[in-house]
Amino acid sequence: MQIEPALPDDTAALKRLVAERTAERDAATAAHSAVAAKLDAAKAGLIVATLEVDKLKFELARLKRSNFGQSSERIERQIEQLELKLEEIEAGDADRAQPSVEGAPPLTEPTPRSPRRALPEQLARTTEVHEPSSCACPRCGAERRRKVGEDMTEVLTYIPARFEVVRHVRPSYSCAKCEAMVQAPMPSLPIPRAMADASVFAHVIMSKFADHLPLYRQAEIYARAGLDLDRSLLADWIGKCAWLVRPLAERIGAHVMAGRVLHADDTPVPVLAPGNGKTKTGRLWVYLRDERPHLSIAPPAVLYRYTPDRKGERCRAHLAAFAGHLHADGYAGFAELYESADGAPANVIEVGCWAHVRRKFFDVHKATGAPIAHTALDKIGALFEIERTIAGRPPPQRRDVRQREAVPKLDDLAAWFRAQLKLIPQKGELAGAIRYALNRWDALCRYADDGRLEISNNAAENAIRPVAMPVSLCTPCSSIWKH
Repeated sequence: MQIEPALPDDTAALKRLVAERTAERDAATAAHSAVAAKLDAAKAGLIVATLEVDKLKFELARLKRSNFGQSSERIERQIEQLELKLEEIEAGDADRAQPSVEGAPPLTEPTPRSPRRALPEQLARTTEVHEPSSCACPRCGAERRRKVGEDMTEVLTYIPARFEVVRHVRPSYSCAKCEAMVQAPMPSLPIPRAMADASVFAHVIMSKFADHLPLYRQAEIYARAGLDLDRSLLADWIGKCAWLVRPLAERIGAHVMAGRVLHADDTPVPVLAPGNGKTKTGRLWVYLRDERPHLSIAPPAVLYRYTPDRKGERCRAHLAAFAGHLHADGYAGFAELYESADGAPANVIEVGCWAHVRRKFFDVHKATGAPIAHTALDKIGALFEIERTIAGRPPPQRRDVRQREAVPKLDDLAAWFRAQLKLIPQKGELAGAIRYALNRWDALCRYADDGRLEISNNAAENAIRPVAMPVSLCTPCSSIWKH
């Protein structure tokens, strides 16, 4: 039963009541309009931010692709600025996605919660048991209870790294009869009379060469822990440790060069020469032995060599002891390795890289949208698709599949290249990409005749990509320190 509100009989009082209700309604309508306007503005801002994130990600990917293998400081600065801007926008996404007006609905639809990510089993674990605050039953007050189960939730925590001091106490004893002295020897240290052990040296080396943390920054970090480990001391440790691991590096190099199939590549590195405040361009070479794609049991290994320039004699000296198939790009410095001497066949056989060929057509297509470049990409992609089906198979099977499926496609592609070359301007980038492939055709097709070989040299490029960043040069010994 609905009760009607009592209304005054006096006309003046009734008018006042109507005016009050009208004012309340207008105020509520204005407040609702304000909330709606704020929500619309927030939604619009969220859409703009999302579009800006997508744009920044696209621009960042483009710059990173164009910067690989180059030493442009301007591009490096642009990448750093885009990274910071993208980080700032993405960090604020969660805040922008929440309603800024109390009681307002969320600006975005709630996303379905993904399964909780499992934490690595190798991490140390401690258990905290949270018992109910009272033993009494909250319903009936009884003191007796029995355990019927438990819920367990794992939460990742961080304990800051710390240094500890190990005291090596070596008591001295004398013989009561002849007074001869007896004392245990000091445990061996990698660097005699050093104030640290192997764990500290390994941490400094990993921080510098794997995490790219310069020594002066490490010194600042250690200073916050109360340790006075200046840069010169850390550099001295690294130099002595380099001398200690040199035999291991030489064994790795011998293992790499003993393989019959090798991947080689190089990249420019800006080198900071102490004393003159300038940067010059050095060269970092990578030589990779990885026979896992054709089920070889030989362990994979990679060898890095630094040279102050890119003269052909550098790589030829590195490969003086190698004999076999070499995956490489079209760098002229390797050419002498492929030439026969005194009538004897060459020790090194060139294997071309289809990824380099594809990249040239990709650049043309991105710049001009040329249909011929698009067709070339499709035809080359079909060759790579065959390789995906035979990865991890023995060499004879890989060769049989290539002979049956890849060779006809290669023959068709060569004829198509020659036909298209007659139809396009000879000085254009597209013609240059076609000539690049045809001039290296024998080397590009060599992989189809040997199941141990690969269609591309991507393995070497992937091995050198993480270390393509600024390094420091020690002038007296030509050692390389990577930032």
